[in-house]
Amino acid sequence: MEPIVLHKLGKPHSIGSSERIQLSGMYNVRKGKIHLPVNRWTRRQAILCGTCLIVSSVKESQTGKMHVLPLIGGKVEEVKKHQHCLAFSSSGPQSQTYYICFDNFTEYLRWLRQASKVASQRISSVDLSCCSLEHLPANLFYSQDLTHLNLKQNFLRLNPSPSTNRALSELQRFTKLKSLNLSNNNLGDFPLAVCSIPTLTELNVSCNALKSVPAVVGEMHNLQTFLLDGNFLQSLPDELEHMHQLSYVSLSFNEFTDIPGVLEKLTAMDKLCMSGNCMDTLNLQALKRMPHIKHVDLRLNSIRRLEADEIDFLHHVTQLDLRDNKLGELNATVFNNVEVLHCERNQLVTLKISGYFLKALYASSNELVHLDVYPVPNCLAYMDISRNHLENLPEWVCDSRKLEVLDVGHNQIRELPARLFYSSSLRKLLAGHNMLGKLPDRFERTQVEVLDVQHNQLLELPSNLLLKADSLRFLNASANKLEMLPPATLSEETHSILQELYLTNNNLTDKCVPLLTGHPHLKILHMAYNRLQSFPASKMAKLEELEEIDISGNKLKAIPTTIMNCRRMHTVIAHSNCIEVFPEVMQLSEIKCVDLSCNELSEITLPENLPPKLQELDLTGNPRLALDHKTLELLNNIRCFKIDQPSAGDASGAPAVWSHGYTEASGVKNKLCVAALSANNFCDNREALYGVFDGDRNVEVPYLLQCTMSDILAEELQKTKNEEEYMINTFIVMQRKLGTAGQKLGGSAVLCHIKHDPMDPGGCFTLTSANVGKCQTVLCRNGKPLPLSRCYVMSCEEELKRIKQHKAIITEDGKVNGVTDSTRILGYTFLHPSVVPRPHVQSITLTPQDEFFILGSKGLWDSLSMDEAVEAVRNVPDALAAAKKLCTLAQSYGCNDSISAVVVQLNVTEDSFCCCELNGVPPPSPGIFPQSVNVVIKDRPTDALGMPSSSSGMASEISSEISTSEMSSEVGSTASDEPPQVAMNENSPAYPGEQRCMLHPVCLSNSFQRQLSSATFSSAFSDNGLDSDDEEPIEGVFTNGSRVEVEVDIHCSRAKEKQLLQVPVEASDEGIVISANEDEPGLPRKAEYSATGTIGRRRGNGSVAPQERSHNLIEVATDAPLRKTGGYFAAPAQPDPDDQFIIPPELEEEVKEIMKQHQEQQQQQQQQQQRQYPTDHLADYYDTPL
Repeated sequence: MEPIVLHKLGKPHSIGSSERIQLSGMYNVRKGKIHLPVNRWTRRQAILCGTCLIVSSVKESQTGKMHVLPLIGGKVEEVKKHQHCLAFSSSGPQSQTYYICFDNFTEYLRWLRQASKVASQRISSVDLSCCSLEHLPANLFYSQDLTHLNLKQNFLRLNPSPSTNRALSELQRFTKLKSLNLSNNNLGDFPLAVCSIPTLTELNVSCNALKSVPAVVGEMHNLQTFLLDGNFLQSLPDELEHMHQLSYVSLSFNEFTDIPGVLEKLTAMDKLCMSGNCMDTLNLQALKRMPHIKHVDLRLNSIRRLEADEIDFLHHVTQLDLRDNKLGELNATVFNNVEVLHCERNQLVTLKISGYFLKALYASSNELVHLDVYPVPNCLAYMDISRNHLENLPEWVCDSRKLEVLDVGHNQIRELPARLFYSSSLRKLLAGHNMLGKLPDRFERTQVEVLDVQHNQLLELPSNLLLKADSLRFLNASANKLEMLPPATLSEETHSILQELYLTNNNLTDKCVPLLTGHPHLKILHMAYNRLQSFPASKMAKLEELEEIDISGNKLKAIPTTIMNCRRMHTVIAHSNCIEVFPEVMQLSEIKCVDLSCNELSEITLPENLPPKLQELDLTGNPRLALDHKTLELLNNIRCFKIDQPSAGDASGAPAVWSHGYTEASGVKNKLCVAALSANNFCDNREALYGVFDGDRNVEVPYLLQCTMSDILAEELQKTKNEEEYMINTFIVMQRKLGTAGQKLGGSAVLCHIKHDPMDPGGCFTLTSANVGKCQTVLCRNGKPLPLSRCYVMSCEEELKRIKQHKAIITEDGKVNGVTDSTRILGYTFLHPSVVPRPHVQSITLTPQDEFFILGSKGLWDSLSMDEAVEAVRNVPDALAAAKKLCTLAQSYGCNDSISAVVVQLNVTEDSFCCCELNGVPPPSPGIFPQSVNVVIKDRPTDALGMPSSSSGMASEISSEISTSEMSSEVGSTASDEPPQVAMNENSPAYPGEQRCMLHPVCLSNSFQRQLSSATFSSAFSDNGLDSDDEEPIEGVFTNGSRVEVEVDIHCSRAKEKQLLQVPVEASDEGIVISANEDEPGLPRKAEYSATGTIGRRRGNGSVAPQERSHNLIEVATDAPLRKTGGYFAAPAQPDPDDQFIIPPELEEEVKEIMKQHQEQQQQQQQQQQRQYPTDHLADYYDTPL
């Protein structure tokens, strides 16, 4: 069935769209003139869909070819010769007519009314953008009255195929067309047919890979707007001068090196749009020859200097945009009538401007140390000189009489002149992130409404600041050293209209709380991370208009009950305090968000009905909190309810090497457009995966990324072990899986994967970070930030070059096609290849100097630098509290977007490098021995920690002589698939008394766990040819006749006690046969634990890893030979059931008795050794007598 073009604003729909079908039924239908006997009545399906009549060609069926009759502009008439009959006719010279006889008058009347409405419409605009069209639809030409046609973002070609007549050359049939959009079709050549449309006033052929414009365009005398952006143009034809009505020509993102001379003759133009070209010098002589140009846009070129030979003044230029060039200095005094100057993101050190008519100056993100404006700009209303190197505010600023907004943030200013606050026009002063030691001591009356002095070195605010600033509505003094607040009134009456007060991260004490009552109109109060110990109830009662309060990170033990007086309160954030009693916030009818995490709550009191608007309640980090079933059932009705899961010890297998905490917060629009991913036990407890996803303004993409990326990464890990490869593949596959959601939506993402290299059994953990967009990761190493991510935006030289090569349009707000400011991001597939999902990948080996790493969304890093973030949470012992702190700081510093932060604390210490302490069993590894060595595989106990099972859910229980008191509940060591290069020396751990590392990373499921003694194995059932002289010996396996010796490393440290289960052995001529039995209830179980390992020690987040039972271990009963040099051998990933040696039932009792006797012997020997030697001086390994 062919697609149907519906002539209506919007995109076409298929006839299957039920929302477009208005009427339908089975009726007698006849085509053509009714008096001709050729055409007969027949029963057909008739549908009135949108603006078309659709008739099936097959009797009593909707399948097959469908006849489509456009009704707009046509006729719907009554046929008097037949009862209940209507004639439907289309318009135009090729009109057709269908007759339909209805079964009753009701249906006849319904069709007549509905179809008459459609036919009476007159089509003027058709939007077929983003429809994947390869040629023009035939139905498009049913109406010749089109005035606006949008065909952008398709796959149109000038001549798609010889068999079709619907090429772009047919566009000249639209004799009334005024606006035509053919952008983003990659035409390659200019469509000459459009030059034959005399009525055309607007033509857009941007992003079509055009290399030239034909001279015939000069015939379009009525054309007023001509858009040629994003092509490969280097020149324009002289015939453009005949287009006298042409008032707007856009030449951005082409390859012009100079201003085209023909523009001098287009006197109707008033704006020069040549951003994103290849100009390195601005020739002012060319501008002088174009007196009609008032607005010059030369953004994103490579301009390094202005060439002003014999130029006095350019009086006609009023707006000059030189953003994102390479200017080191700029003398713009030649533009003596300039009103608006943009020169952001250059390399300017000095800037000179004429101030006669200057209204707005934008010069942020440069290296300015000197700014000269002459004369004093009395018309200047807005000035942004933030992110420069200014040490003093220019004196002329105080004399500017109309200045309303002044942004001098992120400079090195030490003092603000007092005269600045005397200005009667200044409304907004942003002076944060400077080096201000104080503000002017005495204030006169000031009209400032917004004052931002955060991130300075203020010890106090002026004593009369709040008395004189009657108009002050917003004050942010966060991240200073304030200990006290100035009073707002000297009597009971106050004139304060302050509504928002941010005082986070200061040294404020309880003495400042009473002064808050001088601001009765206060709506938002942030006093987090100060030194508050109490908040008097009487003071809270007077803040009746309070809507949002954040008092986190203090030492409060309670929130006053008078908070119930704040009837408008919708957000209460009080995490990281010492609150013991649940506050009365559930009595507030407007409450939406309550965060009481990281406190000391033991119980909560709830009303019978929860507040109707409550959306979020966070009670995590309250270890003493116990909720009954009824309370949990009530709270589960909240959209976002967070509480700690019941602890089951460390049964999850999460290594204490890392612990994490995360938090999320919605923005001012109350939409949570971020998501976080945390998997402490990624891929069977052996690895960890963390992620943060930011959708900017959409919710769908972050949620899809959160649900899908971990599964994709797990699949990619099975294909390759190269960090860069599997991370890049993960992002690319994720891009495909976004499907339709990723076509016009997108999101930033950062993934951090902790793993151990299976090829390096003695190696450490590797942290791999991959990111796209503005989600980033930073690692704290030795207290210093180590960035692991990269933010790909327009300021990146290589990214800007790539974007220009693909001829994408960068709008004035710095976004690709006005959509996103990130050039590498997930989603937005319609922007490909300009926007790609290829991530920045960086891997780093973790060391004991690595303390933690932070994953954050765009909102976090826009508000905090990486240095500040690391410094802020370095001394926070709990990962959850650290993440909460970052989120709170960002919000107090001005972030209005959704925020997500994940803090992962690391504990990679020298005493936690060995898997020998793992309270579990190694993974399946039947291939670690010759085939003659048969091992019983059994299920891992459900309560045990340790190595993850393979896909079969089994784990081999092979062990050499080992001190299980050193068993760690965290991680293990692995043997590689290749022989490692191990140098033996005097410091080798095979020597007793030497200090060894205790944390080798956990092994993968396809490798075996390195054991702790050297042993000799052989088998009476060997038939693997290892004793043959024709076979190459396996490295690490030494043959001696039919006796096979397998070397296993010993590198464990001391143990306090030793209880080992012995393997029942059978003597044979060939050597010793190893066998293993199922775990029996009667067998003794190891219960001793190490005092020096990670069991029972305090984790990095302040929690304690509880002691767990270790597994039964089967000891290899043989004399331990001297350690030999050599490597390890490869191990198959899956066990072969045929290779398992099962003890016959008739020998089971005998084996148990042997094991029991041997156990008693071993215990006696251990007791004798303990009496002879202190437990602190035991050898690193033991010889077990047979």
